[in-house]
Amino acid sequence: MKEITNSLNKKIYYIVAWTVIAIMISGLLIDNPRFGEFGVVYISHSILVLILSVSLLLYPKNGTGFLRLTIISVASVYFYTLFLSYPETSSTYVFLCFIPALSILYFDSKLFYFSLLLNGISIVIVYGYILLMDGMQYPFIEEDPIGNFLNFVASQIIVYFIFHLTNGRIKKQQLYYEQIQHSERLKTTGQLAAAVAHEIRNPLTVVKGFLQLFEHDPSFSDDRKGQFTLMIDELNTAEQVISQFLSVAKPDKENVTENVNVKVVLQSVTDLLYSYGLLHDNRIELKVTENCTISANTIEFKQLLINIIKNAIEASNIGDQVLVTAGREEDSVVIQVIDHGQGMSESQVASLGTPFYSLKSKGTGLGMMVCFNIVEKFKGTIDFQSSIGHGTTVTIRFPSSTPS
Repeated sequence: MKEITNSLNKKIYYIVAWTVIAIMISGLLIDNPRFGEFGVVYISHSILVLILSVSLLLYPKNGTGFLRLTIISVASVYFYTLFLSYPETSSTYVFLCFIPALSILYFDSKLFYFSLLLNGISIVIVYGYILLMDGMQYPFIEEDPIGNFLNFVASQIIVYFIFHLTNGRIKKQQLYYEQIQHSERLKTTGQLAAAVAHEIRNPLTVVKGFLQLFEHDPSFSDDRKGQFTLMIDELNTAEQVISQFLSVAKPDKENVTENVNVKVVLQSVTDLLYSYGLLHDNRIELKVTENCTISANTIEFKQLLINIIKNAIEASNIGDQVLVTAGREEDSVVIQVIDHGQGMSESQVASLGTPFYSLKSKGTGLGMMVCFNIVEKFKGTIDFQSSIGHGTTVTIRFPSSTPS
């Protein structure tokens, strides 16, 4: 649970958890009409308090989805047990209304909807039991069953809207935080590029010039010339890395945009990478609809697609297919590159675009940094959906330059 990983949040969590545990234990021991009987009701109540207490205390150390589900499920059973076992305490009905609110604390939408559905089914069963079997023990429900049920439904609607508004705000804050992180990455790399790229390129150019001169000098043997050629190739690689640095640092005002036909560019890129795919026994399948036009720089747009599709090929298993699609969605052009290869964990996806972070043994991480920069320049978005062993789907969105 990322929200409680720092020491301050852990302290707050444990203070709240111990307070809740103390209240539950007080309910067992203080003025409890079942205290001393040690019957089924009291023992069940005690077991639920124990399980819920242990789960709450374990959660910061092992915040898995299963443990969150356990806490919500046990809490639901606990509150319904209180309601059914202590009919003389009518205030327990209020707790039933706000059981789904517990899942809001975990920022888990699936868990919230599960809790909401479970609570709805449970209350219908409880109402059926009270009205058909044992209504006299719950006079406040027996006297006005419809009114109480409508109040319960209203409370669920209120809880839903609280969750909807809270969840939407958290997602916006998370997106804003990610955008700030990405901007800082670009700023850091741009400053680094501006500071050192030209200074490195100058001595490389001198060294490369002398090596080219020696490469054509008849006084050197063919073996020696082959070594010169190898050194020149390595210098070309170094220059390419420097060029990537400079493309990240290039100011936006230098961009020249034009109407780019996505279908034409994708066809060109896939044709270019066709042979590269054959080396890995991978086939690229292209599916593009008509009327996909964006405002961008053709060369940089090609560079973006080459990087993404090439990464998909390299991540794929031998014989796998890489699917590339493009189409219109309202006022956007959506491009997807789908592979069924190694996949990435959530932490690896979150680190993409970070300077010098790469999943390749000889990668610099600058290629993906350039991709993020190009997408941002032309007001697009890029999203990675991936899991280990199940491949990756890269979704790129650009505003369409033609009306739908």
